[in-house]
Amino acid sequence: MFGKIKKASYDKENKKPVIRCSICTGEQVAGFKDIKTGKFEDIMLIKTEKDLKDFMSRYDISEIEKDY
Repeated sequence: MFGKIKKASYDKENKKPVIRCSICTGEQVAGFKDIKTGKFEDIMLIKTEKDLKDFMSRYDISEIEKDY
């Protein structure tokens, strides 16, 4: 179906959702940060509020923190 967001999952025990923000350019990338290693896995570029809502909806996320 057009416009329907496909649901996805992530390892909730070992990873947490994060938006990585560049202080210099303002670029924002949504992804998951490994709780143990701190390694960031980028999933999608966030250009608009809709992009952020789509990411959060796809992974069933209610809260997300920003990492600078």
